[in-house]
Amino acid sequence: MPLAIDRVELSIVRMDLVDAFHASSHTTRTLHHVLVRIDTADGATGHGECATLDDPYYMGETTETAWHVLARFLVPSVLGRTFDDPGALAAALDPVKGNTFAKVGLEMAAWDAFGRASGRPVADLLGGARAHIESGVSLGIERDRARLFARIERHVAEGYRRVKLKIAPGDDVATVAAVRERFPDLPLMVDANSAYTLADADHLRELDAFGLMMIEQPLAWDDIVDHAALQAKLATPICLDESIRSARHAAHALDLGSCRVINVKPARVGGLLEAKRVHDVCAARGAPVWCGGMHEFGVGRAANVALASLPGFGVPGDVSGFDKYFVEDIVDPPTVCRGGTIDVPRAPGLGFELRDDLVRARTERREIFDRRRN
Repeated sequence: MPLAIDRVELSIVRMDLVDAFHASSHTTRTLHHVLVRIDTADGATGHGECATLDDPYYMGETTETAWHVLARFLVPSVLGRTFDDPGALAAALDPVKGNTFAKVGLEMAAWDAFGRASGRPVADLLGGARAHIESGVSLGIERDRARLFARIERHVAEGYRRVKLKIAPGDDVATVAAVRERFPDLPLMVDANSAYTLADADHLRELDAFGLMMIEQPLAWDDIVDHAALQAKLATPICLDESIRSARHAAHALDLGSCRVINVKPARVGGLLEAKRVHDVCAARGAPVWCGGMHEFGVGRAANVALASLPGFGVPGDVSGFDKYFVEDIVDPPTVCRGGTIDVPRAPGLGFELRDDLVRARTERREIFDRRRN
């Protein structure tokens, strides 16, 4: 069913994390994400989310830049136009370079609307093959070992299938050694968020002793060349995150030997369609992929679940239950993890209803674009 975009609504919504999240590049306590709603001429509605940070320390975009690019460029490029499918709408966003977090909100809303209009779950539209996905957790840098151990024990008891630790110089080898000693059989990985350089190769090689699943993004956020040199020195697989901004980047990284695993985030690559393309590139080369997260609210979290239902996502991802991060969620039903797995929604679209009352209560800015008023 074609999507005739009559109306787009943007809202900046605030949510507070249950626990502050510390990475090598930033600390996050409060999130401001742009929610995108589209309404079509046929009465279909779709919701999307731009899971940005307030600061530019991850991929450069912020909530403010996403709002600006959406309002000034992306929304005007689709308003009043008709698209045969979400892929056609995604192609209309291509003239805007980069700004992938801004793009994903609009493209995600198109997938949701298309699914609702056609009566099909987004997971099916993408080619999903799973009834549920396996879930892991990502823990920020925690210098209090007792607190860190307690958090890991709690999440393991909840059934989460693997644990990811954030690391940085001075908070790496000793911490990993302590965790591995305490949890000898725990599926464990680490994420550096670009905190190291190639000069740290010998130090990073010490991590080979701990049987890690992978080391995520140890070197520069836009690099694939130095990562190839580092991977040649390490037994532990390197996983690339920030460096992979498209399926083309994924192909180049795998061909160069820059990594053996890829983290796929729809926001980082500009949408669910490009995320599927990254998945397909990796599947063709036999490289494992898993779905990362950006502390999404319920809208983006549901989209990640749909994506992770694709057959190549064989590694437990960062898509966890909403209650790990938030006291309440803005969608009904919320994403819930039971026994380490999350059910893939079977309802049309992304499989939820937005809690309009909660969204309104947490909205700090709102703007409506309506072709019928122009």
